Amino acid sequence: MSTSKTKKSKTVAKSGRGRPRSPETRVKILKAAYEMLNEVGFMDLTIEGVAARAEVGKPTIYRRWKTKAALAMDAFLEFVTPELTFPDTGSASEDFREQMQKTVKLMNSPRGEVLASVIGCGQANEELIAAFRENWLIPRRKDAKQIFQRGVERGELKADVDAEVAIDALYSPLFYRLLLKHQPLTDQLVNELVDVVMNGLVSR
Repeated sequence: MSTSKTKKSKTVAKSGRGRPRSPETRVKILKAAYEMLNEVGFMDLTIEGVAARAEVGKPTIYRRWKTKAALAMDAFLEFVTPELTFPDTGSASEDFREQMQKTVKLMNSPRGEVLASVIGCGQANEELIAAFRENWLIPRRKDAKQIFQRGVERGELKADVDAEVAIDALYSPLFYRLLLKHQPLTDQLVNELVDVVMNGLVSR
């Protein structure tokens, strides 16, 4: 066999190795995982169960997600992220008010129980809580910081705003009520939080 034929053969073999990942398969897997999260929670979610519902093999799932925690977070975020985007109303206070009202609406739906389950189970599962921080918490805090930055640039907010503290002050009470359920999550709560926190940040 000539050298050129050998090279051609190797090229064909290399290009034919494996199959490209199908976007449709990914959606099927995430949909199945999300449905099962709502039905049985994170603790009872299994890769075997997701594979059966999505009608794929377990290796197909593991090629995309190395752990159950990573799959669970991706599935949850795939379906809730579009609902929680920040608006751009021209006012930092109103941006937070609208986004926090969206968050409360989600927390009061069955998805809120899934979110609470993920946070709760994450206390005993380092992979899950790490996935939650990386894929849920950090991106949302980054978006919130941009809202503060826009407010500062417009002269609406003080230049020395500590965004980290302000974000905690705005959102921590929502998660506190979600997890402990000692008081309801309402739009009135959101309005009071925004008024109290943002009024302290207004440029005088």
